[in-house]
Amino acid sequence: MTDPLAEATAPNPSTLPPGVAMSPALTVSDLVVEFATARGTVRAVNSVDFAVPAGRAVGILGESGSGKSVTASAIMGLLPTPPAHIRSGSVRLGEVELIGMPERTRRSVIGSTISMVFQDALSALNPVHPVGRQIAELYRVHRGMGRKAAKSAAVEMMRRVRIPDPEARARDFPHQFSGGMRQRIVIAMALALDPDVLIADEPTTALDVTVQAQILDLLREQQRARGMSLVLITHDINVVREVTDEVIVMYGGRIVESGPTAEVLASPSHPYTRGLARSMGAEVAKGERIPAIAGAPPDLLNLPAGCAFAPRCEFAAEACSQLPAREPVGPGRTSACWLSERVALL
Repeated sequence: MTDPLAEATAPNPSTLPPGVAMSPALTVSDLVVEFATARGTVRAVNSVDFAVPAGRAVGILGESGSGKSVTASAIMGLLPTPPAHIRSGSVRLGEVELIGMPERTRRSVIGSTISMVFQDALSALNPVHPVGRQIAELYRVHRGMGRKAAKSAAVEMMRRVRIPDPEARARDFPHQFSGGMRQRIVIAMALALDPDVLIADEPTTALDVTVQAQILDLLREQQRARGMSLVLITHDINVVREVTDEVIVMYGGRIVESGPTAEVLASPSHPYTRGLARSMGAEVAKGERIPAIAGAPPDLLNLPAGCAFAPRCEFAAEACSQLPAREPVGPGRTSACWLSERVALL
């Protein structure tokens, strides 16, 4: 029996810039994103550099306001302009530059080569169309499939993300699904065209713990089965621990630490990462307080001189009045801290 998705997910090089399909790794270089506000210009992302290897799951971890979601929006070309503006930098899919790409060409890349799962599944879906039609439309627009073939491919995609009775449920509208099932529909749409890179921005925030685990398992399963690169954005260190191979930690719009997930979380070399690991992974006796990072995230309009984390850091020293460079601290690991060696020994 013919797989209804075989045609839908087959490479379609005629619609893609040369090099995209052959080089799926994502590379972000010196990315700077600013927002114009009534109080002044906010630099939400500041000199961000990272690479996502082919077939690997990379987590971007940090508190609200750290710059992780703005980074994702910049990659996808979804920044609200104005007030947002990419001041400088490069975003490459393989050897293909996405920043400055003509809009028509970008539309051929988004969905078919790089795709995104959003935090709010309900707002990501059109409320007036059945979900099956919304998935099928991707196949018709990007793959030129006929109505019947596209419908069949949409139902099969729903089955692959474990929507029960997909033939019947394809006729339902978004409001007729639970939060977890809606998120599965959004994942189905993101995976429909078999992208090389999938960005998932806080995909389980509004879900209960059980459904959260199911969605994370689904993402990891699909990432491994497809050999796809996954960028998982989250504030939850336990999600990073369960799903990702590598982690990037952001604070105040900058990357402060990066490396293999297991190594970074077991032996952080930046005080901020150490604080996150202690607060999220701590085992405390009943009645005891969970250790938390003192203070609040910085005001991006009034960042302190030097290290932005210094006002909250228990190890802050005179050297921290100067901005630390991000330096290698081990194989595949970096840290932006003057005291990284001391922190790593704790």
